[in-house]
Amino acid sequence: MTDDPIHHLLVKHLGQIAPDIPFDEVDPQADLRDEFDIDSMDFMTLITALGKALSLPMPEADYDQMRSFDDLADYLRSQTARGSVD
Repeated sequence: MTDDPIHHLLVKHLGQIAPDIPFDEVDPQADLRDEFDIDSMDFMTLITALGKALSLPMPEADYDQMRSFDDLADYLRSQTARGSVD
């Protein structure tokens, strides 16, 4: 486990969408939709929730940068680098 606030935020919001998925068994580099068995609507819900939680725009043009858990975490870290995440 990590003390990274972005990691915790992702786990929290993914847990709301896919509560039965054990995070310790998920490949963080695999496609989110496959690993968490989420559809496009769930993905949109996740992206919207994260954008709202971090007060960030989450443009559709950037979705390719958010394919895996690690990709999404890296994207969020890069977008929040100028501020702090609680």
